[in-house]
Amino acid sequence: MEDQQASRQDYGTLPPSASGSFHPFTVNTPQTELDNLKTLLRLSRLGPPSYENSLPDRRLGLSFDWLQNAVKHWSEQFDWRKSEEHINSFPNFVSPIRDDDGKVYDIHFVGLFSKRRDAIPLLLLHGWPGSFLEFLPILDKLRRQHRPDTFPYHVVVPSLPGYAFSTAASVDKDMCLEDTARLLNKLMIALGFGFEGYIVQGGDVGSKVARVIAAEHDACKAIHINFCIMAEPDHIDENIPISAAERKGLRRANDFKTFGSSYALQHATRPSTIGFALSSNPVALLAWISEKFLDWSDEEPPLHVILESVTLYWLTGCAASALWPYRQLFTPGVIGAHENPAWHIPHGKPFGYSWFPMELAPIPRAWAATTGNLTFYRQHDQGGHFAAVEKPDELLNDFSDFVRQAWTNKTT
Repeated sequence: MEDQQASRQDYGTLPPSASGSFHPFTVNTPQTELDNLKTLLRLSRLGPPSYENSLPDRRLGLSFDWLQNAVKHWSEQFDWRKSEEHINSFPNFVSPIRDDDGKVYDIHFVGLFSKRRDAIPLLLLHGWPGSFLEFLPILDKLRRQHRPDTFPYHVVVPSLPGYAFSTAASVDKDMCLEDTARLLNKLMIALGFGFEGYIVQGGDVGSKVARVIAAEHDACKAIHINFCIMAEPDHIDENIPISAAERKGLRRANDFKTFGSSYALQHATRPSTIGFALSSNPVALLAWISEKFLDWSDEEPPLHVILESVTLYWLTGCAASALWPYRQLFTPGVIGAHENPAWHIPHGKPFGYSWFPMELAPIPRAWAATTGNLTFYRQHDQGGHFAAVEKPDELLNDFSDFVRQAWTNKTT
C-alpha cells in the first residue's frame, strides 16, 4: 500500500504549465450500492435453457452455462474493492471543462506525469464497451519501467463523456464526436500541452474521437490507432499489397458486418430502449457486454476482467449515457468516421496504425493509408479488439516506436 501511495504521489504532480482546475479523485463506492448489486444478482433470473443458448460456438449468442457461471462468480467471489484499490493506486483526477457553449463537463482521467521538462504528452482513448480500465495494464508497465524523473511521457487516460466517472451531456444536448474531441483537446490544453502539442492514441470509439481531434485541432501533432473500420475505398495505392493475413481479416470484417453488428444498429436507432434494458438489471448488462469481450478477443479474457468492466458500468450508471457515439456512426446511411474525408489526417501530421488479426474489423494497411499520411504500420499475428488488455506489450511497443518517430517529425 505504501508503494502504491508513493507511486500515486510521484506520478501525480501536474506539469508546471497546467492552468486548469484539477481535483484529485478517489474511487470509493458506498457499501450500500455493492450490497444492492449482490441482491439484484441473487434475485435476477436467467432465461431458460434453449437450443440457441446451448450451442458451444456462441454463433447465436451467449451460452446458458457461461452466463450462469459468470453471474454466480460475480455474486459470490468477485471483489470490487480490490479493483478500487488498483484504480486508486494511479493518480486520478476530475477537471471541470467548459465547452464553447458555456456548459461544463466534469472529465475524469487517470494520469502519469513526468518530472522531465521534455516529456511527451500522450492522450489515450477507450471505446465501448471499454473504459479507462483498458489502459491500466500499460500504465502499470510504464510506471514499473521508469521513475518520474526519467519518465519520457505525460500520459492522460480520460473517461469519455458519459462513460464511468465523466459526466454525461445534459438532456438537451445531442453529444457527437466533434464535441468530445473539442472537450478533450481543451483538457490537454488546460494541462499545459497546447503549445508543444500532444499525440493521441485510440481504439474502437476512441480511434474515431482521436481522428477528429487530429483533423480539427492543431495542438494534436500526431495520431496512432489500432482500429480503422471503414468501407473499401474507391482508390487504393497499388504499391501497398494486401497480404494473405489482411485478406483473412477482411473476411472477419464481413462476418462482423453480417452477423455481429446488430447491437450497433440497436444502439444507433433505439438507444433509449436498450438504455433502459441495460440500466435496469445487472444480468442484462453482463450478457450484453460480455458477449463482446468474448467474441472480439483473440483468446477468451479472464472472467475478472469482464466483471470489472461490467461492474464499472453498473456502479457508475453509464450503460445508457455511453451509447451516444452510435447514432452518429452506425445509423443507416451515414458515412463512417474513418472514411469521412472531413476527418482525414492532415498530411503534415504523422499517422500510425497497428493491425491485430482478431480485431472485429481488421482493415488492410492500403485502406487505412487512404485516410492520412500513414508513416507507421505494424502487423501482428495475435490479438483482437481489446489490444490494450490482450497485448499490452505489443501495443505499448508500437505506440512508443511511433511516438519517437512522430515527435521528431511533428509539425510546429
